[in-house]
Amino acid sequence: MNNIKVSIIIATYNRGHFIFETLKSIVNQSFKEFECIIVDDGGTDNTFEVIKPILDSDSRFSFHRRPSSHKKGLPGTRNYGISIAKGEYVIFFDDDDIIHPENLQTCVNEFKNSEIDFCKYDKKAFFGEFDYVFENALIKNRTKFDVKNIQSLVDNSAMFASCVVMWKKECFLNNLFNENLMYAEEWELYPRIISNGFSGITIDTTLYYNRKHDESNTGQFWSFDSVRRNSKNEAVKLVFNNLKKKDLLTFSITSYLVSLAFFLKEKSLLDYILSKSDFTVFRKMYIKLKYYIYPFVKVIKRKLK
Repeated sequence: MNNIKVSIIIATYNRGHFIFETLKSIVNQSFKEFECIIVDDGGTDNTFEVIKPILDSDSRFSFHRRPSSHKKGLPGTRNYGISIAKGEYVIFFDDDDIIHPENLQTCVNEFKNSEIDFCKYDKKAFFGEFDYVFENALIKNRTKFDVKNIQSLVDNSAMFASCVVMWKKECFLNNLFNENLMYAEEWELYPRIISNGFSGITIDTTLYYNRKHDESNTGQFWSFDSVRRNSKNEAVKLVFNNLKKKDLLTFSITSYLVSLAFFLKEKSLLDYILSKSDFTVFRKMYIKLKYYIYPFVKVIKRKLK
């Protein structure tokens, strides 16, 4: 434990039926100089009993309960993990996914070879049982990523999911997860980090496998869970305000955020964005009109088909 290079932070909540498999994929990492900080967010299942054999046999793994000084939820649980992390680098893994055995080694090598603040890689989704056939970790391409790429981060074309980035810990010295958010917390945080001048690379190789199921936060969002939806609304406002404050809010980014208000069917969010945007009066009126007639246009299109 004296040579901790990477701090893995796993927030967990009632995932005793998944987490052991996740931890085993971490045990099997080719890179050994890591600590794995498991932070329980007040779960009531048998998670601790399930993972106790690993805690007892491998001192790199530690179990903690989120203290009351951090709010309940994924952001507060991860922030606590950051506060006790000892590694030079920080990476977040979910408690129900599988990590490629070369994940840590591949990322650490990139930090050794380049002056970067983060390394982002690819992931693949799976359903049901994982077959443990890992792809070759050979890197096909490297691309610089900095504030000039901020739009692709906001519109998700860059695919910066929470668990596909290894960061220098210093990225979080003045940037933490917003503990009032219960969804889209990384989507709000990562543009904030990069807009503060941090830069890195994206590498074209799959190093993470995320399990798809209805219990996940994303699954609940797509099931129209009100808490997740409201959190997304607030995250949109925070991203908008941060980029506007730093003079990074382009026409294209504003238009994308407007499209999110359409998608979420949130008139109050649309009004908020338009009231603070630099769009012309005519364009604001056009967008509002489009918002009102959009449902009727959809019905007409369906009937025409």
